[in-house]
Amino acid sequence: MLLTNATLATLIGPERYGLIENGAVAVEGERIVWVGKADEIPAEYRAQEARNLEGRLVTPALIDCHTHIVFGGHRAREFEMRLEGASYEAIARAGGGIVSTVTSTRAADEKSLLTDALKRADALIAEGATTIEVKSGYGLDQETELRMLRVARAIGRKRKVRIKTTFLGAHAIPAEYAGRADTYIDEVVIPTMHAANAEGLVDAVDGFCEGIAFSPDQIARVFDAAKALGLPVKLHAEQLSWLGGTALAARNGALSADHVEYATADDAKAMAAAGTVAVLLPGAFYTLRETRMPPVAAFREAGVPMALATDCNPGSSPVTSLLLTMNMGCTLFRLTPEEALRGVTVNAARALGLDDCGVIAPGKRADLAIWEVADPSELSYRIGFNPIHARIFGGTE
Repeated sequence: MLLTNATLATLIGPERYGLIENGAVAVEGERIVWVGKADEIPAEYRAQEARNLEGRLVTPALIDCHTHIVFGGHRAREFEMRLEGASYEAIARAGGGIVSTVTSTRAADEKSLLTDALKRADALIAEGATTIEVKSGYGLDQETELRMLRVARAIGRKRKVRIKTTFLGAHAIPAEYAGRADTYIDEVVIPTMHAANAEGLVDAVDGFCEGIAFSPDQIARVFDAAKALGLPVKLHAEQLSWLGGTALAARNGALSADHVEYATADDAKAMAAAGTVAVLLPGAFYTLRETRMPPVAAFREAGVPMALATDCNPGSSPVTSLLLTMNMGCTLFRLTPEEALRGVTVNAARALGLDDCGVIAPGKRADLAIWEVADPSELSYRIGFNPIHARIFGGTE
């Protein structure tokens, strides 16, 4: 495959977006083999059948590095309750929130979970996504957690998309373990992690470090179990308050710390030193009408890579659009459009521990998005508009 007459946002080099005007990309199999100016195509690639993109923009395909797209039921009533004055924390403490989705997810079979999850995945794919992270965390018992992870793996068999699974058993404390978080970790989280790993269902381990969920000491035990299995970790941290979860994530070399609205400048320095990505989730910030923004300036100053993700979930972020998420990242968190694009490509890849995608360069996967726009900033600028022209996954449409 030879793509010509394109504007390439390679996201490599000192130029804005790594732009190459009148660019070309040569692809062999699943990999990019050459990138450059169209008038500099090496002889060995000129014989390939060329596809004239007529000046269209080509970016790395999008990556959603934080989702919860496998779940049962919905929480539209909680949306109403928040508008009637109830807080996210109050809803959770009253048995709503994550725990209410647990009831619906436990009652759903694998077929129905997959049917619904595919609809959400299809919405992401339609906007140029080729990699989606999918978490468990709505089962909170071994049977349902494993079912969720099996469904996540099945998405990758049913669609041309790469799925990275995350075990999130430490997402909430189920009703049957109320007041016994440590026992829940011992009896459910750690044994289920072992079972999921033995079945090849888990690529990383996550937790929710928050006053309504688990303490840093409890999350540390989950991380120790993950590291003993050789699994990378990540963490929902500092979303609603500061507990020290971000620093804990950094000390454990976490791939990412996610939400991080209450993270500090010291947290940012620790993340930078550890190579931990800050995954910003403006959908939840928007839906919950939060006012505490993540410390973007501190992340910039410390050199922390910033990713963006939908956080697609039934309660706090029912979002299935990475393009909208990019706009929210700019409008709500004051990211630049280039930071937003990097946030759903190269930095999102890093948040998943992937080094074979996220940029347009020789040797990388030929995961590309072709857009009907004149400038990359349009991808963040527009609201409710999908300018995708074509999506290439591993060298094929």
